[in-house]
Amino acid sequence: MIVLLTDFGPGEYVGVMKAVIYSIDNSARTVDLCHDISPQCIVEGSWILKCNYKYFPEGSTFCCVVDPGVGTERKAIAVKTERFYFVGPDNGLLWEALQDQKIVTIRQMNVPPGASRTFHGRDVFAKAAAKISIGGFDELGEELPEMEKLELYQNGREGTVVRIDGFGNVITNLPRENKEEYTVRIGRNRYRMGYYPEYHSANEDDLFLIEGSNNTLEISLRNGSANDRLRLRAGARISIV
Repeated sequence: MIVLLTDFGPGEYVGVMKAVIYSIDNSARTVDLCHDISPQCIVEGSWILKCNYKYFPEGSTFCCVVDPGVGTERKAIAVKTERFYFVGPDNGLLWEALQDQKIVTIRQMNVPPGASRTFHGRDVFAKAAAKISIGGFDELGEELPEMEKLELYQNGREGTVVRIDGFGNVITNLPRENKEEYTVRIGRNRYRMGYYPEYHSANEDDLFLIEGSNNTLEISLRNGSANDRLRLRAGARISIV
């Protein structure tokens, strides 16, 4: 199984990646994990991969393309762990997901002559994922001793906005404490927000906190978009005390 994670949105790019995969392995199965990551937002891609890779069958290959450095000297890598394979740019995108796993080897992939300088998803990463699916991981390139790190900041009750989902929920990497009210600080702004176990319990016009499916706090607005009010982006620092 090849699992695709990109910031490409609904255009033609994902379809072309699948075409490349099937041209190498026409028996491959592809699954779309997410393609609506905010453009160039490595933090958001890292969070989605970290939280969701574990739900896929052992042996799956994750083809991850959030790549603002495409066409530069940044490396292209393939990683084998005890249970999965990962391919993507060496920009920290894979780092958090790999912290829960035992890495077997990292390989640096060569960018083939003639590859587009703007679309390594098609010309490098899709090809690599397909080659892995037919048993060709060891042929992808030379071993690499280390990879780029990107740690999602968390220090006590200060953390990171890691995603704005399609409902406008502001997702953080901070766990819940056993409290019914919190002080939320974002930059110079300060808010008092109640905690509710489900959306229906909150007042319709009030921002509130809820524990999301990945067991961290999210800022929500019942039947509305919390981020329409807050205007945040993934990567922002946030304190919830």
